[in-house]
Amino acid sequence: MISIASYNIRKSVGTDWRRDPGRILDILNEVNADVVALQEVDRRFGSRSASLSPEMIVERTDYEAISFGVREQSLGWHGNTILYRRGITVLDTMTLTLPALEPRGAVLADLQIGAERLRVIGLHLGLVDLWRRRQAQSVLNQLDVLDEALPTVIMGDLNQWTTEGGCLSHFAENHRVIAPGPSFHSSRPMLNFDRIITTMDIEVAASGVHTSEMARKGSDHLPVWARIRIDSAAKAMAQSA
Repeated sequence: MISIASYNIRKSVGTDWRRDPGRILDILNEVNADVVALQEVDRRFGSRSASLSPEMIVERTDYEAISFGVREQSLGWHGNTILYRRGITVLDTMTLTLPALEPRGAVLADLQIGAERLRVIGLHLGLVDLWRRRQAQSVLNQLDVLDEALPTVIMGDLNQWTTEGGCLSHFAENHRVIAPGPSFHSSRPMLNFDRIITTMDIEVAASGVHTSEMARKGSDHLPVWARIRIDSAAKAMAQSA
């Protein structure tokens, strides 16, 4: 079983309006996933410096942050990054540029987790429905042209509150779309902004929203999580297709 999570950390600014990166890391320790996609990890303006430092992540958690090598002071790409538990091997990484009115992107990592290889994509889609649709299709198009297909998880803040339609219709054609539960606003969660999407060769054993007292204060979003396993038979069929 592999545990995954996604969390929009709002640049480590909590609902008390304190920027507290240590609190974010404590929340991640509570969630205790093997792989985490983070959104809004970098400040928005200027040098876009990271609100979490790689050194602090290593010191206070069992995670390491993937270096996507985009900006010296940034942790991610357009605010997106991926953390992985030590012991997991990073096989490959890349950044994806998405069509947008404002800068948007996604990050991709191919990981070796025990005997399994897993492709993880972290993203943060736009505020306008038309652009969310275009961004979703762009992600799928960029996946289609990769040399190798792998069991894939796409997760992040989709900014889509409806249970179907919109950008979800693009993902739902050939993927499972999981809504772990309301994750926004953390003080009174009512909207399913944060989603986990998988290829059909992945079984989702459980999913949910992390609702600890600390998580309700850490950001305006709550972390979402899932426990997954790779379906070997479905994987073999997909690779032979």
